[in-house]
Amino acid sequence: MNYGTKTDMDNFTIIMEFFLMEYSSIREVQVLHAVLFLLIYMGALMGNFLSITAIVTDSHLHSPMYFFLSNLSLLDVGYISVTLPKFIVNSLTKSQTISLLGCAFQIFFLTFFAATEIALLVSMSYDRFVAICQPLHYEIIMTPSRCFCMATSSWLTGCVYSALHTGNMFRLPFSGSNVIHQFFCDIPHVLKVSSSEVCDTEYVLLASSATLLLFCFVFLIISYTYIFSTVLKMPSVEGRYKALSTCSPQLIIFILFALAGVISVLGPLSDTSPIQNLLIAMTYTILPPFMNPIIYSLRNTKIKITVWRIIKKVIFPKN
Repeated sequence: MNYGTKTDMDNFTIIMEFFLMEYSSIREVQVLHAVLFLLIYMGALMGNFLSITAIVTDSHLHSPMYFFLSNLSLLDVGYISVTLPKFIVNSLTKSQTISLLGCAFQIFFLTFFAATEIALLVSMSYDRFVAICQPLHYEIIMTPSRCFCMATSSWLTGCVYSALHTGNMFRLPFSGSNVIHQFFCDIPHVLKVSSSEVCDTEYVLLASSATLLLFCFVFLIISYTYIFSTVLKMPSVEGRYKALSTCSPQLIIFILFALAGVISVLGPLSDTSPIQNLLIAMTYTILPPFMNPIIYSLRNTKIKITVWRIIKKVIFPKN
């Protein structure tokens, strides 16, 4: 089987297809992987879609905080759908290949959803800052049009950022190894089989990304410093608990996402086993979208009440 096309001008093969890492050659283990990740995928979809449905259908949840939360759930659905379905299909069909176009597709959308989520978390922290530190001006500042602009800016930021990375990585043909030591295409592993010119440019982009991520982190730290100082001054214990319960999940999600991003970049720099590669990948492709509904949405009393109401209507439609 030929996985490249010979050129007449150069004596090398241009890569048109990649081999993804096979974590086990035992058929039973492959099927077990497929079933396990299918359950995780279905759980993530169900949790996020329930959150979106609850927020859209309940008029009491039509506020800026829940508007941003519905965007976060939508991002998580897309984020986990970029990699897991392909891995599940590959495990069941014993196929470990992905086309060049499919690889570019995975990198673009994985980076797009990740960058958009980070930008959205910054917007959500600003929303909580205004709600807790400037409650009397909240409705004046966080108008529907402003919330829409903040969410749209987050999505556009992710799109531009992803286009820069994807355009740079695939502007030159691949002519080296066509083996990617991961179950999907991500930037660090694809860089290993890229040309030196592409790598040099990509490292500059990654350095810029680290600077932007640091800026976001500093903004969050400043916002939450003001938030926590305001919360501690509240006379009511119930008020302090309510305020912390609405903002702390966002900080947890951001820290989880940032740590996962660092692991994704530093992990491939060292020689790791297939199982270690799988565990590293799970921390930033599967864990955040699976845990976000649990950390945020399904711990929220208002959303839980609406979700149970929806479930009862589906199971007992006549009641």
